[in-house]
Amino acid sequence: MLRTVNRVVVGLVGLILVAFGGSVLAVGLGAHPPSWWIYDGRHDVLLSTADRERWHDDGWWWPAVIAVLAVCVLLALWWLVAQLRRRRLSEVLVDTGDGEGALLRGRALEGVLAGEAESLDGVERAGALLTGRRSTPRVRMGLVLAPHAEAGTALRRISEEALAHARDSAGLAALPAEVRLRAVKHRAERVT
Repeated sequence: MLRTVNRVVVGLVGLILVAFGGSVLAVGLGAHPPSWWIYDGRHDVLLSTADRERWHDDGWWWPAVIAVLAVCVLLALWWLVAQLRRRRLSEVLVDTGDGEGALLRGRALEGVLAGEAESLDGVERAGALLTGRRSTPRVRMGLVLAPHAEAGTALRRISEEALAHARDSAGLAALPAEVRLRAVKHRAERVT
């Protein structure tokens, strides 16, 4: 979702800047703007003194300006915190028994979990995401089950096989998991 928000925000800001900057450039180079445009011609300023001081003496002006700026600052801070916060775990600390430990890439473990889950009977597609801390990871898995699969059996096999293998191979005491199951969409079979 964050990637989508980033693309939309950057796209909108870019579109606004290109449209406004392009129109200013075009008028500055001698193009004639429409009558409703914010300035009239090549030697006109963007904001005249009258435009800048129009609402200066009104009581609502400064609270409105401060509120809009505060909302902009809060949105910018939210966006910055969202950029810095990582949802995906990049590495898992594996206890090697020598006190040092080793680092296992999170994407590698996710790929192994998804691959082993997809190899089980009745699982069409699988995805895994590691979250949490590198010493105490958590797994979020999404499984798409085939029409003939039983959800309870698939969940038991995921827990006993794929998650148990990952937990044991990484030397973790526990590997909590959240598994979301969906059935693959298929057409009804006709009986003739």
